[in-house]
Amino acid sequence: MRVPDKIKARLRELPDKPGCYIMRDRTGRIVYVGKASSLRKRVGWYFRAASLRSAPPKLRGLIRGVADLETIATRTEAEAVLLEGQLIKDYRPRYNTSFKDDKRFLLLRMDPREPLPRFKTCRIQRNDQALYFGPYASSSAARVALDFIEKRFGLRKCRPQTPDSETHQHCIDDIVRHCSAPCIGKVTRDEYRAHVEEACSFLRGEHPESLKAVETAMRQAAEAQDYERAAALRDLLDLLRTALKQRTRIAKTPEMKTEEARAGCEELRTILDLARIPRVIEAYDVSNISGTHAVASMVCAVDGMPHRNRYRHFRIKTVEGSDDPAMMAEVIRRRFARLIHETQLCRPPPPESSAQAKPGPDTSGPAPHALPDLVLVDGGITQVRAARAELAKLGLAHLAVAGLAKEHEEIHQDTGKGSRPRVTRLELNSRALRVLTTIRDEAHRFALTYHRNLRQKRIRESVLDDIPGLGKKRKELLLKHFGSLQRLKRATVEEIGAVPGFGKRSADLVRQALACRKCAPAPSACSPPPALL
Repeated sequence: MRVPDKIKARLRELPDKPGCYIMRDRTGRIVYVGKASSLRKRVGWYFRAASLRSAPPKLRGLIRGVADLETIATRTEAEAVLLEGQLIKDYRPRYNTSFKDDKRFLLLRMDPREPLPRFKTCRIQRNDQALYFGPYASSSAARVALDFIEKRFGLRKCRPQTPDSETHQHCIDDIVRHCSAPCIGKVTRDEYRAHVEEACSFLRGEHPESLKAVETAMRQAAEAQDYERAAALRDLLDLLRTALKQRTRIAKTPEMKTEEARAGCEELRTILDLARIPRVIEAYDVSNISGTHAVASMVCAVDGMPHRNRYRHFRIKTVEGSDDPAMMAEVIRRRFARLIHETQLCRPPPPESSAQAKPGPDTSGPAPHALPDLVLVDGGITQVRAARAELAKLGLAHLAVAGLAKEHEEIHQDTGKGSRPRVTRLELNSRALRVLTTIRDEAHRFALTYHRNLRQKRIRESVLDDIPGLGKKRKELLLKHFGSLQRLKRATVEEIGAVPGFGKRSADLVRQALACRKCAPAPSACSPPPALL
């Protein structure tokens, strides 16, 4: 089998990072979604000669049907697992078997309203005043976490909400396990609830010293060649360390964050060789899957702190396919063309004479339509040059532009035509880098949220929405009567006409519209159904 040139070009661009890969057939439909710790190694394996020659028939059929593929890089393999599950649930590819049901990732649940609370696993987080911890990408990690806190903090495992010797037979968990047995008075209820609070603090990552116990247990399991438990403890340790980092950031007071952000901006002026301190920073990010629902975001930081009133999101209008530099150029062009227009509209008229001129109020912050001191784009020198080219066309070539590449957190600057770009790598604990990564991650979050909302909206859309004249109530009647869209597609004209509010003519029009959907993706061969009366 010959690998198409388009696939070969995609393979050469694959990053050596964790993430998800999406395979499409010739009609553009997603047929398979997978995850990998290294996208370059995993996706490249499919198209090797040995794989094409000796793979199972089902896998060979998948490879032969792949006409295009794209990847979504993530920070960790655990994030790739969560993203893979979400993509499979959203698009239901034909070659995927896992995650097609309503099964979700495990969480740990504790209800503080119980007299003697206990932890248990669940898959759905409800609004029931209980405390939830997770989700855990690895179910074994969730169960190891539950077993660990039960043993370390003496938590009970028995099911009765209020175990006592009169109505329930006493279990022997205090002998064979590590239960503190509050039901028979070995500890008081107040002491037991204190143990529960300690377990909650542990799961939130509030006790760094507890991580050593998990690491010791992981090493002991590895030495005993219990590698499955060691791997689960390793995943638990990673989750706890992440929670600890988040807790450390949250623990800082607003005053501490503001002072640190301002100091980071002052460092940026020296590091990036800027004309002045970058008080106003605008960060841009693009989000899409193979060009579909391509969106971009712009977030703003003033003195290093997010300024949410200035956040904007964009729908990409002029770029087709996955061309991030072109999308970035479109966003920069639209944003600053509008900003120039708004600045001209809001410019006050000049005073009649200098004697009549009165000093205006002293504002502590920049004007709402002020140009940013630094434009930050998510990406490398290609995105930086695309942004600078658009700014130059608008007469804003003097604005500072920098790019922040995710792979090594490198800062890219364009030093002019014919010269090599300036690449700066800062220490990971640098306050200047912390300012840039914070606003870059915020732009990524804002763009990804908007992209997901659009994608979910498309998923929820029904083919019934394309039938002119079929209102919301009549669609609800059809779906309620038949139970699902698939059953409606198999229904005859007589069965549709039996639905209240539908006659033979309207039923015939619905039947024609649903039959017309079968000739996609070439709808031009069909004439649109007439509007329902």
